[in-house]
Amino acid sequence: MELINNEIVGLIFYIRHPFLYPLLRARLLPALLLSLFVLTTLFVWTYLPQVAFLAIFHGKHLAWINAAFLVLGEGAAVTALLFEAFFVDETLVDVFDATLIHQQCQDLVATSRLLDLEASNPVKQLGKPTTSAVYSPFSLRQIIEFILFLPLNFIPVAGTPLFLLVTGYRSGPLHHWRYFKFLGFTKKERNKYIGQRKLRYTWFGVVALLLQLVPVSSMLFLLTTAAGSALWVAEIEEKRRSMDNSGELPSSPPYEDDPP
Repeated sequence: MELINNEIVGLIFYIRHPFLYPLLRARLLPALLLSLFVLTTLFVWTYLPQVAFLAIFHGKHLAWINAAFLVLGEGAAVTALLFEAFFVDETLVDVFDATLIHQQCQDLVATSRLLDLEASNPVKQLGKPTTSAVYSPFSLRQIIEFILFLPLNFIPVAGTPLFLLVTGYRSGPLHHWRYFKFLGFTKKERNKYIGQRKLRYTWFGVVALLLQLVPVSSMLFLLTTAAGSALWVAEIEEKRRSMDNSGELPSSPPYEDDPP
């Protein structure tokens, strides 16, 4: 799939596989209400003041558009904090693991949790974790960095794309945090692996952030992005295993952004 949108592939995959639906239903109503409340509050109280402020830098026409991105970004940050209180990460882990099982990567998932391979579908096969089960590490630092990057939107024309690129660069690799744990990577190995794939991880992070800016649908796209991340892992594993079976023994999957 190289640089096509893994998140879009994940959305299609999620829609086409009803065994994943219960993971969304369990969180859907509170997530929708929470997103709606946060965005409504921010747009009522902060949108027009930010339009007025941005008009100083961007002119009155661009100010309306960039202020909307700014408020949506602020809403995404606030919603991310509150979603954590709903233990959404546990649901993301289940989506990620169930997608890997469906893609015949049970051996990866089995390193971190018990599996009932006789169950009727991948979600029902998921047992209790045997190690720490984290999809993407959450920290106050990430939220602070996100908020600190928001002023990039003040830069005329280029500000919003720059904000998306910087934030995507920081957040993209976090979507494979669980995969790195499956592989037992050290920090040095993880950084080297990510460094070889900066472009693709940045693009993944940018698209994931754009989907998070869609009003009210944040929870849905969180889950479909987790599915897309797992499909990317399955693609990597398929290539690695194919090379192993052909007698080659690469230390990491072959794709790199900047091949020598």
